[in-house]
Amino acid sequence: MSKPLPFMPLTALGLMSGTSLDGIDVALLRTDGEASVARGASRTYAYAESQRQVLREALAAAVSVTDRTDRSGSLAGAEAALTGWHEEAVRRFCVETGTALEAIDLIGFHGQTVIHRPERRLTVQLGDGAALARSLGRPVAFDLRAADVAAGGQGAPLVPAYHRALASDVVERPLAFVNIGGVGNATWIGRDGTLVAFDTGPGNALIDDWMKRHTGKSRDEGGATARAGRVDESVVAQFLGDTFFEKPGPKSLDRNSFAGMSLKGLGLADGAATLVAVTARSIAAARSHMPEPPSSWIICGGGRHNAAIMDALRALLPGVRAAEDCGFNGDSMEAEAWAYLAVRSLRGLPLTFPGTTGVAAPLTGGVIVRG
Repeated sequence: MSKPLPFMPLTALGLMSGTSLDGIDVALLRTDGEASVARGASRTYAYAESQRQVLREALAAAVSVTDRTDRSGSLAGAEAALTGWHEEAVRRFCVETGTALEAIDLIGFHGQTVIHRPERRLTVQLGDGAALARSLGRPVAFDLRAADVAAGGQGAPLVPAYHRALASDVVERPLAFVNIGGVGNATWIGRDGTLVAFDTGPGNALIDDWMKRHTGKSRDEGGATARAGRVDESVVAQFLGDTFFEKPGPKSLDRNSFAGMSLKGLGLADGAATLVAVTARSIAAARSHMPEPPSSWIICGGGRHNAAIMDALRALLPGVRAAEDCGFNGDSMEAEAWAYLAVRSLRGLPLTFPGTTGVAAPLTGGVIVRG
């Protein structure tokens, strides 16, 4: 019997709009959805404040959603706008990088998560994949979390499969990738490629919201405000006393899971410093839910630009390195992952695993729409 022909790598474009609401990440990848990964150009297109406000209103409107198809109130308009912004980002990327749109075999479209409640088997990512496919004339893979949540999984994190592909060139294992977006998440990769992954706790979201509320700025640039403050240990203990941190993975969070926690009485700098401590210590606490201590902690996502977070992590953990120190791009990694996952979805390969989302068996997912 002849062996099946190998799957030839595809040129895939990944699109990510994360819970930090900072912008649209675009990344090009040549991959077979397995071990073959060749990273290409990437860009980040920052949201204007008016765009962030549209997304904040959508997040507020989604609180009452019980059906993942619900687009009532401001949600329908936000979805249409978001899809249009992604189309513009793709076209701009192609012009800036000299990439022919026709050369893109597949687009992986994350959309914008506005509510994530896996305990209710509910997750909603705004973004009209069919409309994006029509407007660009290219196939689009989207809605990659839904099948896992419907099957009783956490629906997050989804990036671990890509982390494992990247780690094939990293010698020392076990190791951990940590993404600090609006929510923090960690992927532990064992010597034999075993995956354990889960959300660690708040990432940038609470810090960003704190800065927005008190200064009008969208973030604590470089962690300067936090570095000028003092940590309130009683508030940190209140945060970390939540039962979420005692649970082993898999587990996941909504962006606003801890938004109700009180920082009453804290000034701007002390509040920022305290929230940095919450983020860093919750990541460090993830060690207790990993089979072995990682030899390296590779930090990705916007949080690695916050020097106060990085300082705190280095004080708590050995082997903390920014993604770039390992030859990776910490800004584009999630967009790259969505390109990779899109190819896996097209091939029917698993996106999620019992050790990453708690689903009963490895499971594929996503919807593919031809352009």
